[in-house]
Amino acid sequence: MLDYSQLQNLPTAEDLPDSDDTPVDNELQELIPHLLRSILALIWSDRWDWYFGIDMGIYYDPNQSAIVPDGFLSLGVPRVKDENLRLSYVLWEEENVPILALEVISQTSNQEYTKKKEIYQTIGIQYYVIYNPQRKRKPRLEVYSLENQEYVLLGNQSPVWLEAIGLGIGLDRGTDQGVTREWLYWYDKNGERFLTPEERSRQAEFQKQQAEFQKQQVEFQKQQAEFQKQQAETKAERYARRLRELGIDPESL
Repeated sequence: MLDYSQLQNLPTAEDLPDSDDTPVDNELQELIPHLLRSILALIWSDRWDWYFGIDMGIYYDPNQSAIVPDGFLSLGVPRVKDENLRLSYVLWEEENVPILALEVISQTSNQEYTKKKEIYQTIGIQYYVIYNPQRKRKPRLEVYSLENQEYVLLGNQSPVWLEAIGLGIGLDRGTDQGVTREWLYWYDKNGERFLTPEERSRQAEFQKQQAEFQKQQVEFQKQQAEFQKQQAETKAERYARRLRELGIDPESL
């Protein structure tokens, strides 16, 4: 990583292009990062010291073009800088290197295993996550950790625990926006997957229906008890009337 204190007249985010105008070539390259960010917004709803960028340029060298991961996570930075939000992620302004970079591989590799990996390594990004949905025999998920300035495969068994983030990341089959397939999710220390906003909503609706059903069950049992009481009283009245017809005072029994 460059020592920006030695450089003069560094450009600001407003001076730099906020896009490389390169369209994504796989819809998953947008959907997967968006899902991860939406889950973070739920589980870290009370935290404002994190930022998850999607298809946003990271400027690491004023003399180089930005590098654009499919997604990246940075900790210790404001979640919202101002009402205009971020145009790009400029390291000499943020003064904080992202802790995770994510790349979703399309049908053809786009230097995710070579140039991009080397740049993320040079920048000092702790975790590099590569998801290759096209793979059939090799692991589709690879998670690298920066050890002694080099990336070491941390694991490819899902989920993989990311100690510096306090979350795990892994694969599971689920449904998001009506699409049922394998997705990337966040996990807790025990390997339990965090729910998506869609799943959380369905869970809340199910719990509401369960509560309503239990309420109806209690009401039904109450009505049934009242009916049985009335039945018992009616039976007792018939018995007493029959005794009187026989000349027996039921009170004397």
